[in-house]
Amino acid sequence: MSLLLRDYDYPLPQSLIAAHPLPDRAASRMMVLHRAAHLIEHRHFADFPSFLAPGDLAVLNDTKVIPARAFSDDGRIEFLFLEHDGANRWVCMAKPGRKLPLGASTCVGGVPGIVREILPTGERRIQFDAAIDLDRIGQLPIPPYLGRPADASDTERYQTIFAREPGAVAAPTAGLHFTPEILARVPHTFVTLHVGAGTFRPVQVEDITAHTMHRERFEITPAAAEAIRAATRLIAVGTTTVRVLESCAARGEILPQSGSTEIFIHPPFEFRAIGALLTNFHLPKSTLLMLVSAFAGREFIMDAYAQAIRERYRFFSYGDCMLILP
Repeated sequence: MSLLLRDYDYPLPQSLIAAHPLPDRAASRMMVLHRAAHLIEHRHFADFPSFLAPGDLAVLNDTKVIPARAFSDDGRIEFLFLEHDGANRWVCMAKPGRKLPLGASTCVGGVPGIVREILPTGERRIQFDAAIDLDRIGQLPIPPYLGRPADASDTERYQTIFAREPGAVAAPTAGLHFTPEILARVPHTFVTLHVGAGTFRPVQVEDITAHTMHRERFEITPAAAEAIRAATRLIAVGTTTVRVLESCAARGEILPQSGSTEIFIHPPFEFRAIGALLTNFHLPKSTLLMLVSAFAGREFIMDAYAQAIRERYRFFSYGDCMLILP
């Protein structure tokens, strides 16, 4: 166990960052980690259903990425629209922020706005004069490490096939591997967690316990809660699903609810809800890497990542995946 940021770093060749998705969603490779035996298998995602046992339930995040990236009309400011905060009021990331001090004016899509508040984390709360039509002016906010602008293919491929609840600024990428055919073979239910700005925010303190986690909104429907309580084992599809389930389990039984979570899962952590995890390969020094390290053990995860690099797995959002089993 380590609480030092440097112990969650690893060297990654740029060539292993998947800049584009594979033609077939299910063609991704899948590294399978067996925690008790410290055994690693190299499989493909199409094999995922074969690892399920009777009573298993896959829990997936059905959030939908909105076209949240937009620019001021003069082109000087890039915005990421994070949260609709009332009548024509938005919480936004702004780059460069120095050009938008408190009280500054801007204009996006022909709609004037004024910075009413600068939040402690640097986001701006902006009051606009009218509604912002992101469907007309916005772009899909694909991750900056892809090193390219969004193109037409991202409109489909940077959404899961089951995305239906708009509100995220990043995709729950473990779900990107599913096709309708594979999903139909897997007992499953959905929760919703709208992935927020924290997915882009690096950890900047060496003692990771001093990191402040981002808040993300979630919902569990009555039908999902009933299915979850009836399952023998929950297989979380993605770290966002883990955050929902473990946040609720920490407060007791997983019940129907809407709320938000700021849970930061890092070693050591007592998992109360999930029994297995499907996830992608995460950025060095990221909170997501810390979460999977809490579930599988940091040393085992770092050994697995080193092996993935040697075997030339594809990394990050459009990359390959990892299934962590007991």
